[in-house]
Amino acid sequence: MKQTIVVKIGSSTLTAGTNRISRGKLEDIARQLIQLKDKYQVVLVSSGAIATAKQFINIQNWENAIASKQAMSAIGQPKLMQLYSEVFGDFDLRIAQCLMTNRDFENEESRNNTLNTINELFSHGFIPIINENDTTSVEELALGDNDKLSALVATLLKADKLIIASDIDGLYDKNPYLHKDAVLIKEVFNLESVQKYIQERDNGLGTGGMTTKIKAIEICFAHNIEVCLVNGNRPRFIEEVLEGDGVFTRFVNNK
Repeated sequence: MKQTIVVKIGSSTLTAGTNRISRGKLEDIARQLIQLKDKYQVVLVSSGAIATAKQFINIQNWENAIASKQAMSAIGQPKLMQLYSEVFGDFDLRIAQCLMTNRDFENEESRNNTLNTINELFSHGFIPIINENDTTSVEELALGDNDKLSALVATLLKADKLIIASDIDGLYDKNPYLHKDAVLIKEVFNLESVQKYIQERDNGLGTGGMTTKIKAIEICFAHNIEVCLVNGNRPRFIEEVLEGDGVFTRFVNNK
């Protein structure tokens, strides 16, 4: 039986450190999914709608900041999915879009409908690509860049692992962008023990920082789901985590 893996891909990963969606990074992800498809069924929780929109239109001068982001998301989401479809299609990978909000996880009927949909997509060989429905929900726009959503998806599917791809190698004992002597923490078994290490840095691309990732990990800890925080700009970042190689932080609830 295949293991279920949820991979959260942040805007900073999709843009590969630039101000545009990187087709090369999408190709890297597609190549990895080809290698993994015999052993794993993978759900992608993908940010990037607003980053995609910025390639086509500038509405920074609109008066309402949240409304502007929602509008940009509405513009960018179909273009983002078009990029996924084009690139993944070159690798004979079929995708399906699922737009969700946190409210979809709040009642049993919605949860069951979502679970049934994803399982049906799996049975037909489709890769579900999930994003926050930003035109109706503002929470992720303001706070989380899909970190919480990825954790909710992982718990719904009873996933074997959640991989959170960001622009940092993992959790450090201090902010590595401010301190050259920062040391990567390879394994965390108790979240309370690492709260003092959490510092934020605004990269200008996404809204999710280390705080929202720790909150997502707390959700997974409550359901005994392992979480790995990895730098999505590394080649083969998904494969490295699943092989136990590479540079990342592994979070496992030992209670």
